[in-house]
Amino acid sequence: MKRASKILFISLIAGSLLIGFASMAMGKSLLRATFAWPTYADPAVGSDFSSSCTLVNVYDTLVYPTLEGTIQPQVAKSWEVSGDSLTWTFHLKQGIKFHDGSELTAEDVAFSMDRLTSIGEGYAYLFTGRVIKSEALNKYTVRFHLQEPFGPFLTNLVRLYIVNKKQVMNNIEKPGPYGELGDYGKKYLLTHDAGSGPYRIKEFRMEEYVLMEKNPHYWLPIDLDAPEEVKFIATTEPVTIRTLISRRELEISDQWQTEEGWKSLDAIKGIDITGFFMGGVFYYMMHTKKAPTDDIHFRKAMAWATDYDAVVSLFPGTHQAQGPVAVDFPGWNPDVFVYHRDLARAKEELQKSKYYNKLDDYPVEVHWVAEVPDEEKVALLFMANMADIGITVNIVKTPWLKTVDEVATQETSPNIETIFVAPHYPEAGSILESRYHSQSAPTWEQNEWLLDPQIDKMIEDAIATIDTEERFAKYRKIQDKMVEICPSIFMFDQLERHAYQSSYVEWPAARGEVIPVMGYNFDARFIKVYPEKREELLK
Repeated sequence: MKRASKILFISLIAGSLLIGFASMAMGKSLLRATFAWPTYADPAVGSDFSSSCTLVNVYDTLVYPTLEGTIQPQVAKSWEVSGDSLTWTFHLKQGIKFHDGSELTAEDVAFSMDRLTSIGEGYAYLFTGRVIKSEALNKYTVRFHLQEPFGPFLTNLVRLYIVNKKQVMNNIEKPGPYGELGDYGKKYLLTHDAGSGPYRIKEFRMEEYVLMEKNPHYWLPIDLDAPEEVKFIATTEPVTIRTLISRRELEISDQWQTEEGWKSLDAIKGIDITGFFMGGVFYYMMHTKKAPTDDIHFRKAMAWATDYDAVVSLFPGTHQAQGPVAVDFPGWNPDVFVYHRDLARAKEELQKSKYYNKLDDYPVEVHWVAEVPDEEKVALLFMANMADIGITVNIVKTPWLKTVDEVATQETSPNIETIFVAPHYPEAGSILESRYHSQSAPTWEQNEWLLDPQIDKMIEDAIATIDTEERFAKYRKIQDKMVEICPSIFMFDQLERHAYQSSYVEWPAARGEVIPVMGYNFDARFIKVYPEKREELLK
């Protein structure tokens, strides 16, 4: 992800913006939700939560994830794979139109894959080095050639968002880093879209919000009660959230409110708090190339000294993580070793560490994400836990943008960075690869800097395995390895919580219809909004 200017997260408190929200609400069916920012709506750049939610609404994919964690046809009506699993051929539905009215063809699909892997950001890691050639065989048939078998390839295609080749090419800027392709349309797609999805970008203020409007010519059914406009807003600030919720100017909150904040929101008439597990885990990512967390015994000492029960108590409804993959997520290892608080074991490990006799010289710096206030409580508890075994911890409140920036290099990464990571596709390989493969080291998903060829090989071998049962067995061995080398402290499985206007919003995820892929539960065509019920509440 690229550098972005600093966001003023509390800017929405300003009266002018609040007036703007109110005026927008008059006579329109709106869905407004808040997120930690930034949002990148370019399919070759965005990959975090808010970006993924936007991409799901603006772009189509060849296949679509189901509630069961499988996939179903979307733009592709059918496909076949060669006997060696290296060639995948997809047959497209005809008549699908981009937002500019032009038809979506195989050439656009091939271009989208090539653009994603060439830029190498966002979800590119899922395909880079695997897809070696993309070709449009005819107007409605596209073929991908793989370097080697890739078990989750079909599932991963839920992250290949199809862009309009002609529109992108008409908006490239030269010179740029991609030769004749200039900037590959990256500047244009910062604030515009080139999609065919159920919504299209109407307005994008990079530091404030993205506003999308319903695509009147969408090729699939959109519920009549689906919102006319969708607005994703850049704030998690508690006072702002409560103000917007109580004024019925926000339909769904972000997931980063404090426990006190949830109770306060739940007390508002017509508001419910919903929660669901998405396969996400909260990790303390330990830098394995920086002293003192480069020492395995030091890391294990911290894992043994952590009071997991106390941590979980700060997040009601959740449970301690059972290794690097969430409990019951496809491919999870139910037999993986699980740490618990044991100060005797912690001190025993610490004594084996090369830093044992000089702990005062090596304090541990923990950076927690400012937009998630409850992380400070965990950091303070962690500080106290480590003091019990003589380790000094310094905690630093860090805005999300700075977090993304600093984990991009080994030198600027702290000893420990806190992170919530949800899977990008519905099986354990997603988490294991994005968290621990060397390819993801300079991203926000890995502060560990493992850079371990053996682990890379284990991950690559697992995801290259076509047979699902055999692939999952390999995932389980990788989880055992992760616990053995202890690059992370596996805190708890994330219960994703949101406050929402249950009195006038019907949200499938809130009633238990959860798609286990980040972003897809915010597909607005399936969310119903009843403005007349909202008006009743405002009387």
